[in-house]
Amino acid sequence: MITINPLEVNGIMFTAIKVELPKTNLLMITNEIGYIMCGALDVDLLSEKLKERQIIAARAVGVRTIEDLLEAPLEKVTQASKEQYGWEVGMIGKEALKRIS
Repeated sequence: MITINPLEVNGIMFTAIKVELPKTNLLMITNEIGYIMCGALDVDLLSEKLKERQIIAARAVGVRTIEDLLEAPLEKVTQASKEQYGWEVGMIGKEALKRIS
């Protein structure tokens, strides 16, 4: 099952996406600028192989719900996210989202 819902973070609208897969869930919160996602995201691929696209993205691990993703520290961020929006490893998900609003 795929669930897509609007999500308000400090007055800013995002889209929350949950894909239920066998034995795991794929979680993402996004807007037109970038996104944060569960551990399934390959940040190295985005930063290295797709560098020219300047993708704004980060991942958090150990999350099971959209609420967990908002509160979890980011485990890895793309280089473009660092340079353009000041995202850092350890930053809480909702704090990163505020920077791309």
